[in-house]
Amino acid sequence: MKKIIIFLCIASISLRGYTQEFKGLKELIGRRVPWLSSSVFFRAIPDEAGRDVFELSSQANGIHIAASTPSAAAMGVNWYLKYYCHRSMSHLGDNLSPVAHLPKIKGSIRIVSPYKYRYALNYCTLNYTMSFYKWKDWERELDWMALNGFNLVLAPVGTELIWQNTLKQMEFTEKEIADFIPGPAFTGWWLMGNLEGWGGVMSQTMIHQQAALGKKIIERMALMGIEPVTQGFYGMVPTTLQYKFPDARIKKQGKWAGNFTRPDVLLPDDEIFTKMANIYYLETRKLYGKNIKYFGGDLFHEGGSSEGVDLTKTAGLIQQNMQQNFPGSTWVFQAWGSNPSKELLKGLDKNHTLVMELVGEHPAQWKKREGFEGTPFVLSPVSNFGEKVGLFGRLEYFNSVINSAKNSPYNKLFTGIGIMPEGINNNPVVFDLLSDLGWQKDSLVVKDWIENYVWYRYGYTNDELRLAWQLLLHTVYSSPTVHPDGPPESIFCARPGLDLKSASAYGTSKLYYDTALFNKAVVMFKKAVLSTPELNRVETYRADKVDFMRQVNANKGQRIYQQMISAIKIKDLRKFRAAYARFEKALLSQDALLNTNKHFTLSRWLQQANDFGSNVEDKKLAIHNAKTQISYWGPDNNPGTDLHEYANKEWGGMLSSLYLQRWRKFANDVIGKMKGEVTYPIDYYGMELEWSNK
Repeated sequence: MKKIIIFLCIASISLRGYTQEFKGLKELIGRRVPWLSSSVFFRAIPDEAGRDVFELSSQANGIHIAASTPSAAAMGVNWYLKYYCHRSMSHLGDNLSPVAHLPKIKGSIRIVSPYKYRYALNYCTLNYTMSFYKWKDWERELDWMALNGFNLVLAPVGTELIWQNTLKQMEFTEKEIADFIPGPAFTGWWLMGNLEGWGGVMSQTMIHQQAALGKKIIERMALMGIEPVTQGFYGMVPTTLQYKFPDARIKKQGKWAGNFTRPDVLLPDDEIFTKMANIYYLETRKLYGKNIKYFGGDLFHEGGSSEGVDLTKTAGLIQQNMQQNFPGSTWVFQAWGSNPSKELLKGLDKNHTLVMELVGEHPAQWKKREGFEGTPFVLSPVSNFGEKVGLFGRLEYFNSVINSAKNSPYNKLFTGIGIMPEGINNNPVVFDLLSDLGWQKDSLVVKDWIENYVWYRYGYTNDELRLAWQLLLHTVYSSPTVHPDGPPESIFCARPGLDLKSASAYGTSKLYYDTALFNKAVVMFKKAVLSTPELNRVETYRADKVDFMRQVNANKGQRIYQQMISAIKIKDLRKFRAAYARFEKALLSQDALLNTNKHFTLSRWLQQANDFGSNVEDKKLAIHNAKTQISYWGPDNNPGTDLHEYANKEWGGMLSSLYLQRWRKFANDVIGKMKGEVTYPIDYYGMELEWSNK
């Protein structure tokens, strides 16, 4: 009898442990798919050789999910939702309505992730998408990340308070601190050491609001089995530090894009570095707790000056300080351009270093650099720059690159895959594919995977939908070999000119695919409702239909623009007037289309900024940040900034309130010149400043 009692006690304790371990998952199901809540049962199982695993099975009382971690369990839930219930969650709409009967799983399914890490987010995502997220937005984001199996996520929200408290203890004045901390739409570039202060001054209310939010994010991540990557101290300091400590070993960093002044770098062999770092990490513990295991922070990101700096020694000392404050932690780098350099990595303990290769603009470095000179690395496609609106995703390419790394001599260093878009409110198919690749032992056949994607994206499938998506796979979601970095930019969004190749200084408007074939895909997609009228009630179908039609119209706008330019070249006023009339009509038609769906509206972004502020002044600052970022970006004393339109938005309301006004100025100027009238240069920069300040 005594043995039975002991056994029951142990069993009770074990069950309480399992229940507690998956408590966050039960709550997630209750939030997103409450119709499934009472039918899912979790059980903990060991991992497989250090890798996450989940098992799915149907039993009499419901769906049973056995998993090694909450992250694996969440992916198990999503696997059942997608491949059995044909339901899914995304940034462009959800398809999560109840199913009539819970589908049965035949036998038992066991899925093992080949990777230690499944990573999410770019510093830029924190601003192009998440600048004005409040808790309800982050809660949804974290639910999506958990369901997609991500277990390592960038999460430096609230770093403003850490820096403020650090600088106070270093005897900086309130104004000096305020001049260092940027506004809410520009924190990512501050953390990367690209700028300081721009978009501020953040109020104390806003700083505390972000700190409370950051703490809540970290706490929720712990429930979901997600490790946060917070911001480490890597030597970035205010440019005013040199005046307080004239003898400090400081390396000036010069200018960044747009002519922004970069923060300085304080070298780690200076005693001031140790003092600041220790304060900084103490403040980090106060805010986030003592269990932080991953720290971001890139020396000399996108340039900066390392001349005369012993990179090997410098990196080693920075990591040593990190380890002293958070023993066992890992320093996380972005592989972008020439960073992190061979010399820098040479000074590091590779067991506590992780390199995130941003697969995108620059050629992949992992192979050329022999696995980053023996450093564990993660492959994370960028796929979007500036959260520009446009259809794009190199699906076959991503699949092949990941498969290539998996079968390379560096496969033991290849420890994970992830997503690092600069903006995530676009092209959900890209993120779904990469999420699934995180759990695939072998290479996917993308054209077959798409068939399942169609079914779970919309909850229905038919011949028209399947054919449309196969055509999309061969057009906008193909793998171009020239300038493959993000979607072709809409000419509607460009500052007007006579020889436009792009809307932004770093983009392109070149169409790399067969537009006739793409148009056929869109026609087929729209026809799908004839055989399945229920699609009209599905949010994901409605969002995609608007997005696909928007791309057709944007492509048409490019053709009309060329007609305008041809008329200008032959000085035919009548032809120009006619072409411009068609162009303006197309732009206004695009504006009207986009205003029919909340995912493509300026009002959504501005409302989010307004709600982010808790008082009149904070609302004003947030809205100004929001408008500045998507127009001239900054700074406001450089009309020649090359950052304007970097985050251009083909949105309803944006087209009519700013872009149309610029094109009308352009048309009037062209007409005046053709008529022999005296004209003056158009101050587009001034127009953008005025628009942002309204």
